[in-house]
Amino acid sequence: MLRYARPIQQLIEALEKLPGIGPKTAQRLTFFLLRSSEQDVRTLGEAILSLKGETQLCQQCYNYCTAELCPICEDPHRDGSVICVVEEVSDLMALERPGEYQGLYHVIGGALSPVENVKPSDLRISELLERIKQTLPQEIILATSPTVEGDATAEYLRELIRALPDPPRITRIALGLPVGGDLDYADQVTLARALRGRTVMED
Repeated sequence: MLRYARPIQQLIEALEKLPGIGPKTAQRLTFFLLRSSEQDVRTLGEAILSLKGETQLCQQCYNYCTAELCPICEDPHRDGSVICVVEEVSDLMALERPGEYQGLYHVIGGALSPVENVKPSDLRISELLERIKQTLPQEIILATSPTVEGDATAEYLRELIRALPDPPRITRIALGLPVGGDLDYADQVTLARALRGRTVMED
């Protein structure tokens, strides 16, 4: 039996599927939208629809964009000799916030995880290696999250990159970040210090 009118119940159930949104928050958001103007609700709906219809992956770094290349890759002032490898686009955005880093990015799309059955073939690792061969950057920053999976992914990438002909310098983002945490939740000062304090990955 429905607790609310069908449109209300449907929206509550849809909102509950979003990460971090529980039943109470979904109800509050639903009733907030009911009290909002029709134009505000229409604007929100159109924004959600355009998110899927107009957004695509950058053909170079796999950031989200609306054209062939994202604004970062298109920016002539960015340092193309440095590529920062991140797990997700949210990590890229987190590193951009402090304004400290001026190089390029490569989003691999996750981290290696035997538990979740995420294999190297599931990530954009081959695309990264091909990009390194073609663009010959001077430095690769491995900015995977400081978790077991992130560390394992960084080590795996290090071995692959080192095996390339004339490999670039390989650095790992400094661990000024809490172990077990995600880049997306770190504050700007911590992220800036982590970038400045990156170190070469030794044997």
